Amino acid sequence: MVDMGSEPAITIWDGCDPNVSEAIGQFQDRWRPYSSSSRRYPVARLIEEIIDPAIAAYAATLPTCYLGHVPGAGTGVPFSGVIRLVRLNAMVRLQRQLLRAFVLTEDRQSPRDQRFIATLESLIELVWACARKRPKKTRMPGSGLNGRRLAGFCRFCGESAELTMLASGDHTPKANDPDDDLHLSSLYCMKHRPKLLGDVWNPVYTRARRSVAQFDLELARLSRQCAHRKKAQAASGDELVDSYFLDYVLGQTFQPADEAELRHHARLMVDSKLTDRKKQMLALQQSGLNQSEIARKLGIERQAVSKALASIPAIFRLSQQKKRSVR
Repeated sequence: MVDMGSEPAITIWDGCDPNVSEAIGQFQDRWRPYSSSSRRYPVARLIEEIIDPAIAAYAATLPTCYLGHVPGAGTGVPFSGVIRLVRLNAMVRLQRQLLRAFVLTEDRQSPRDQRFIATLESLIELVWACARKRPKKTRMPGSGLNGRRLAGFCRFCGESAELTMLASGDHTPKANDPDDDLHLSSLYCMKHRPKLLGDVWNPVYTRARRSVAQFDLELARLSRQCAHRKKAQAASGDELVDSYFLDYVLGQTFQPADEAELRHHARLMVDSKLTDRKKQMLALQQSGLNQSEIARKLGIERQAVSKALASIPAIFRLSQQKKRSVR
């Protein structure tokens, strides 16, 4: 992927369809006064003008089986029309679900598949940036920076973006940068900033970028379960995984509105490599099964269960005080 500038950046993935990539570049050149909260400059209107034609042209080159994975394609509803119907945040979730379905059912890693995935990822980044963007209203006190740039969470975790920190009076992002070589990021925190001093790519950013789909997936599961704490609602497609999220959230104190905390836990799950297989093991362990019984239930070796459980950080282990029956 490459980042298009720093005020603010919309990420275009390497391999994205050239017409869609060019349209996103044109979109970014013109989007400064636009936002989801502006009546005069609604961002959906700019998407309709610039992005819709590029998506339509690209969709015309695709096999029919691909179209169901592009929001609105083949239905007569343009990309911007779907955004107007479901709003930006829900559109990101919808795009992620459709992309995941494509990877599971259609992806054969052909050049066309790789281009399709890169194009969808770029469109997800576009909608995500639009969802977080705010219009220019006033200058941030004492910063000399304007309010059009994003002030919110890091794209990859629950920390504040660098610009948000500065806007709140925290000068830590620039403390070790006396020559102003680094541009404050409106999308990433200090840990996940794309570039380090010396114009060197940040390996932490690179790893987080590769796992962004899993981060979004875990965040969506946690958010769904947190909103309905009395029964399994993670909607993972696996009963044991859903059971794990139910018990895990019951052991936490965060609420659906605690976005920073939810994002923090999702990031930890990804960085700790808490796979769905490990979640299954934890759910079975919570139900009272020992390692040998878990191995038989999952059809794997007991040593594999022992090794996997030993690698799981304590924060993700479930309380053994309450055991439930898991089929």
